Amino acid sequence: MLRTLKELFDSFTAPAAGQSLAQRAHQHQLAAAVLLVEVMRADTSSGPAERQAVLAALRRKFALTDDELDRLLELATAEAHQLYDYHRFTSVLNERFTQPQKIALVEALWTVAYADLQVEANENHAISKIAGLLHVTHGEYIAAKLRAKEAAGLP
Repeated sequence: MLRTLKELFDSFTAPAAGQSLAQRAHQHQLAAAVLLVEVMRADTSSGPAERQAVLAALRRKFALTDDELDRLLELATAEAHQLYDYHRFTSVLNERFTQPQKIALVEALWTVAYADLQVEANENHAISKIAGLLHVTHGEYIAAKLRAKEAAGLP
């Protein structure tokens, strides 16, 4: 599905008109991956648990091979290092994701934050900002947080 990082990047930055279904799929895969990576990067003590949580979330959401997941994560990490705002990525998801899909993404963001069994203020802030840009209501945001917290085995 994902041929090269360049093809994936090109599909993300290509004009919307004339995009194939595969290119649009790559675009929202990258957008979701970048947001997940941003939460991972917000944790100052980020480690393997967060990376595994990002990969697990991407695996649940998209039908990708391990190699494709690794390449997607590599590209998302590179994009996240250059990120100056979330709007570029949340706008893609707002166009293509249903409200339940956006809520599921917010829950996945919380799952990444809870991967090390603690949530730092930076992680909380990033998820709150992303959820707002995805037009997830406060009630949906809190419910997603509580489901992720329970899944992590926290009281």
